[in-house]
Amino acid sequence: MHISGEEWLSISALRGAALKGKVFEVLQKAASAVQTEASDNPGVLEVVPRLADIISDRPELISFREPLSSLARACGLWNYIDKDVASEPDLLLAEAVTVPELDGVTLHREQIEALNDLLAGRNLILSAPTSFGKSLLVDALLASGKYLRVAIVLPTIALLDEFRRRLRRRFGDRFFLIMHPGEEAPDGAPTIFLGAQERLIHRSDLGKLDLTVVDEFYKLDPSRRDDRSITLNAAVYKLLNRSKQFFFLGPNIDGVRFSEGGKWKFEFLRTRFSTVAVDTFDLRSTDNKEERLLDEIGEEDNWPALVFVSSPDRANKIANQAAEGMAVSDTAGKFSEWLAENVGEKWSLVYTVKYGFGVHHGRLPRAIASQMVRLFNEGTLPVLFCTSTLIEGVNTAAKTVLIFDKNINKAPYDFFTYSNIKGRAGRLGQHHVGKVFLFNETPAHEEMEVYPTLFGDEDAAPLDYVVQLDEQSIKASTDNRLTSIREILGLDGASLKLAASLGLESAQALKAEVSKALAQGAPIAWAGFPRYPEIKSIVSVVCKVRKASEFGAYTVNSLTYLINALRKARSMKAFLNEYDENYIGQPESYDNVFRFLRACEYGLPQWFSLVEAFVRASGRAADYSAFVQSLSRWFKAEILKNLDEEGIPIQISERFHVDEDKATLTEKLAALAQSQSDELTPFERDWIISALELKSAVL
Repeated sequence: MHISGEEWLSISALRGAALKGKVFEVLQKAASAVQTEASDNPGVLEVVPRLADIISDRPELISFREPLSSLARACGLWNYIDKDVASEPDLLLAEAVTVPELDGVTLHREQIEALNDLLAGRNLILSAPTSFGKSLLVDALLASGKYLRVAIVLPTIALLDEFRRRLRRRFGDRFFLIMHPGEEAPDGAPTIFLGAQERLIHRSDLGKLDLTVVDEFYKLDPSRRDDRSITLNAAVYKLLNRSKQFFFLGPNIDGVRFSEGGKWKFEFLRTRFSTVAVDTFDLRSTDNKEERLLDEIGEEDNWPALVFVSSPDRANKIANQAAEGMAVSDTAGKFSEWLAENVGEKWSLVYTVKYGFGVHHGRLPRAIASQMVRLFNEGTLPVLFCTSTLIEGVNTAAKTVLIFDKNINKAPYDFFTYSNIKGRAGRLGQHHVGKVFLFNETPAHEEMEVYPTLFGDEDAAPLDYVVQLDEQSIKASTDNRLTSIREILGLDGASLKLAASLGLESAQALKAEVSKALAQGAPIAWAGFPRYPEIKSIVSVVCKVRKASEFGAYTVNSLTYLINALRKARSMKAFLNEYDENYIGQPESYDNVFRFLRACEYGLPQWFSLVEAFVRASGRAADYSAFVQSLSRWFKAEILKNLDEEGIPIQISERFHVDEDKATLTEKLAALAQSQSDELTPFERDWIISALELKSAVL
């Protein structure tokens, strides 16, 4: 069964008896198709959300609510059963698959099938569309009471925080949630470890796990050209060795390859089951695409709208152009003012946000990025320009997706990525029918098969991966490879694993540069906290192997200056304001400073530590540990960075931090926000209340 988008538009334009007759006809055809076509046929499934959208808006169709519920039951879209009017059999089914512990969410048929496999103890790899509701299955498993110690691997901090908020709200009284490196799991207590691979691989308190969950599991495949894939595979290998069961989930995967006689057995469930419908509009032949883009994002009927572009610079630039031509909101001014004061007036986002245009990409400070998504979902920022970072699991309430560019950075995206971007249109319970606007040719359809390194033959695995495995897990046949690389680098243990995480070829190049620097008398053998020339010497060595631009700077001198300025700054606000005053580059490149701050957290500390390891291996005394640890937290207290990851910007928290621990500072901020303290602006109070999910202050 297939009804085109044009036909649905003509149906929705009808009124009265003509509309009723057409809806009755569609219901008849759909009821027949359910009996003869595949259970996850998109053409049949989309009838339910489309009719739900029309019926909810037309009083003359009220009598069709019960038949629609019967169709929803037959299709397996049990979450569309209208409990107020459903027949007794339909109502009983809906009640049976409603989970009170999950805020009364009703699951659909395919969710129940996957859940049954998992509760039976099977390892499951699930491939399903974005709108399937995969994360609900994780929550349902936790609600079952069967799993007491769980590790959840997520690709980004934004997604970590989204999971943390949801799990704390639903299970905060049943589980300890461990997300930050400094937090420790209590002995024997039900615990959920949330983390990206770089964090979980270094945890020593995991113990025996009941369940390991890996979201966006396609990133395990090295062919996706993700430079974090090696560490992800090694981290998941470590977790699976400790875990009774695993659950991998991700979108639009057609198959999973593994070597014969593999260590782990699993079931692979692939479904096309989608809970929303999508209208696609082809704008490829449009003469002036930028003008058409501005026309579409200016239409209120398309809000909330995500605009996909290829890079952070493009997102900043096009958002700025949009703001020059129109305003789509008059309620975002306070956010704009806060950004101007706490970051800098030259930042282009100060201007774009003022007129209702948000931006989301990997360079943004985490609390600000979280606020962008929150204000987008609330409608304060109706249009959000984004890069591929937003397709990696972060939930938005987007009705419309406009796919404006055809590249990610400078490489064309493939059909798999295109499908994931397109899948962001529509949201169950808010926008039953989403819209997608295409401005370029779509990639050719191709099957997406994932081949995780950890499911492959260890003898053929990259040495970068093998090095990071536990010694007792390594096959004897690979031991010669390890012995060889140990001898070449002169490293062992944790230092060798650090080298592998950065790439063994790059590590060999770095070793050569360290040797040269030492021979030339460069001051790289020191302990404690370095002086400016010593920082510059380490930076110079690292930048012989990696470009300064990878760390958010243009040259060795500018990177050294930024590190020293961050160390000397009395606050993050002061550091950013100084950067703003001195900035003379292109507006769209302003936020390289945030790329630098990310590099201080992860990147620079690892490279500096590897330099130290090679210096020590040469027989010289060196200890960078105090400096590296301080750099990784921006020379501030660790809890300020942790709160920033949880949605409270460091520019706010650092004003009130004395020597408290995280819990005490959080309570202080909550009390200030709820008491309407003048020490916070009204906008800051609302920000804290939203980030901590508190009740609003009583007026």
